[in-house]
Amino acid sequence: MRKRESLRVLGLGFEGRVIFWVSIWLVVSQQAQGLRPIREKTRSWSDEWLFGRKQENGVGPFSAWNITGTYRGTWKFLDSVNSTSKFQDLRKANGNSVVELVAVPTKITGVHYVQGVVVFHDVFDNEQNLGDAQINLEGVYIWPFRQLRLVANSGKESDSGQEDNNLLANPYHLLGIFSSQVFQESPRDRMLRRKISAITDTEKHCNIEIAAQISRVASNENNGDKNYYHMEGLMESPGVGDDGDCFSPMLVNVTSVNVEVYYNKAVNYTLMVTFVSFLQVLLLIRQMEHGNTQSGAAKVSIVMIGQQAIMDAYLCLLHLTAGILVESLFNAFATAAFFKFVVFSIFEMRYLLAIWKAARPSNSGEGWETMRRELSFLYSRFYGILLGGILIMYQFHDYMRPILLLMYSFWIPQIVANVVRDSRKPLHPYYILGMTVTRVAIPLYVFGCPHNFMRVETNKIWCVCLCTFVGLQAVILLLQHYFGSRCFVPRQMLPEKYNYHRRVNQDINRTTDCVICMTAIDLRQRTSDCMVTPCEHFFHSGCLHRWMDIKMECPTCRRSLPPA
Repeated sequence: MRKRESLRVLGLGFEGRVIFWVSIWLVVSQQAQGLRPIREKTRSWSDEWLFGRKQENGVGPFSAWNITGTYRGTWKFLDSVNSTSKFQDLRKANGNSVVELVAVPTKITGVHYVQGVVVFHDVFDNEQNLGDAQINLEGVYIWPFRQLRLVANSGKESDSGQEDNNLLANPYHLLGIFSSQVFQESPRDRMLRRKISAITDTEKHCNIEIAAQISRVASNENNGDKNYYHMEGLMESPGVGDDGDCFSPMLVNVTSVNVEVYYNKAVNYTLMVTFVSFLQVLLLIRQMEHGNTQSGAAKVSIVMIGQQAIMDAYLCLLHLTAGILVESLFNAFATAAFFKFVVFSIFEMRYLLAIWKAARPSNSGEGWETMRRELSFLYSRFYGILLGGILIMYQFHDYMRPILLLMYSFWIPQIVANVVRDSRKPLHPYYILGMTVTRVAIPLYVFGCPHNFMRVETNKIWCVCLCTFVGLQAVILLLQHYFGSRCFVPRQMLPEKYNYHRRVNQDINRTTDCVICMTAIDLRQRTSDCMVTPCEHFFHSGCLHRWMDIKMECPTCRRSLPPA
C-alpha cells in the first residue's frame, strides 16, 4: 500500500507503473553492468574475439566457479610462426602448456583474485636446448562473465629461486617437479635456463597479458561432485613504450586435471612397486636356497648382488623422498620405500655377506679382529659406492639414461665370473628370469608409459634398447646354465682345463675305496665311472660331483680342487 501511495505521490498513472516495474525486472535480470573488464579503453581485436564468443554452457551467470587447480593443454601461435623479430629464439609454432592457478574471493562481488604460473614447453629454439618458459602471473577472474584476465610482472628483477613460491603445493605439481629434477632436468640446468633464457628479456621489455574464457567441461570422466573446467584464451605481449608487440598472439587451450585420477595413478604405481618388491624377496629366498652351501655361494658374483642392492637403495631413497614431498601420498610411497628397504638391507645385504664369507673360507680361523676389519672394509666400499653414485648422477644429470643402462648391466659380472671360474649352475633359472622381468618394470613405466603420473617424456627406442640389453644378458646366463659356462667361448681361447677322467695306468691291477661312500672303486672299469683328483685320489663320479657342490676341497687331503 505504501508503494502504491508513493507512486501516486510521484504522479505516475497506469502506464507509468507498468514502465516502472518493467525497468526493475530488467535491472534484476540483466548481468551486473558495474563489473566491467579490466581495460575500459577501446577493446583490441583479442577482446572482441573473447567477448564475442557465446556462452556454450547453460549454467546461470551468477554461479561462482572455483577455478583453483592445475590445467594441461596446448599452445600455438595464431600465425604459422612468430612474426616478430624482437626475440629470434621464439621459433616454435606450437607445444604443450601447464597452468597452475589459485583463485581467492575478494570483497568485490563477482571478482576473484588469481595468482598462478604458466609453463610453455618447446617455446625456444636455441643452442642450449632450453625449450621451456615459465611465467608468474596474477590477475582477476570475473566469474559472472566467466572471464579471466592475467598479467605478468614486467621490468622487475627476481631471484632464481623465488619463481617457485607461487606454484601450487599440490601432488600433481610437486611430483612433476620431483620427476623432472630426477629424470630430466637438474637444478643447475634450471639456473642456467633462467639466466640465458629469452623469457628473462621478455619479462623486462614486455607486458604479457592473458585474456581467457572459462567453461565447464562436459565429460563422462567426471566423478562425484567434482567440476572440471576448460580455459581458452589469448596471450599478447605489447612492448613497453612504442616498441610494438614482442611476439605474435598466442592461443592457449588447457583443461583442468582430474586430480582423483592422478591420485589413483600414483597409488597404483606404488602398489606395483610393492608387488615387484615382494616378488624379488621370494626370488632371493629361492636363490639363497639354491646356493645354500659354501661352494654354491662362492659361485655367485658378489659384484652382481652388490649392484642390485645399490639399485634398490636408490629406489628406496627416491620413493621416500617423494612421500615426504607429497604429504597426501606419503603412506603409499612410504610403503613402497619400506619394501625396497627390506629387499636391499635385509635379504641382499645378508646374501652379500654370505658370498663374501664363502669366498674367504680361510678367514674363519684368523680371529675375530681380522674378520671384523675386512667386514668393515666391505661395508665401507658398499656405502662409498652408493654415495659416489649419487654424486656422479648429480654431476652428469644430462646423461641419466646412459647411466641407467650402465646400472642395468648387473648380470654381466656374473657372466664374466662364470667364464673365469667355469662355474656350474650358480644361479637358479627362476631367479634369472624373475629378476630380469621385475627389474625392468619400473623404468619401463617411467619412460615407456605415455600416461604415467610422473609426466616424464617417453622414449620407446630407449625402452627397446633397455629390454634388449637386459634380455640378452639373461639369455647368456641361461645358456651357461644349460650348456656350460663356456659354451659360447671358442675352444682356442679357453685355458687348459684339468681332466678328472684322465686315464690311469692299466697295468696296475688295484682297487681302492671311495672315502665319500666307503665302497670299492674298480679302476679297471670305464674311466667315466670314477674321477681322479690332481692329488691322485680316486672317487666315484657321482660322489665327487655332489661333494664339489658343497666344497671345492679334496675329501681326503683337503687340497683345493679345480672346477670340474
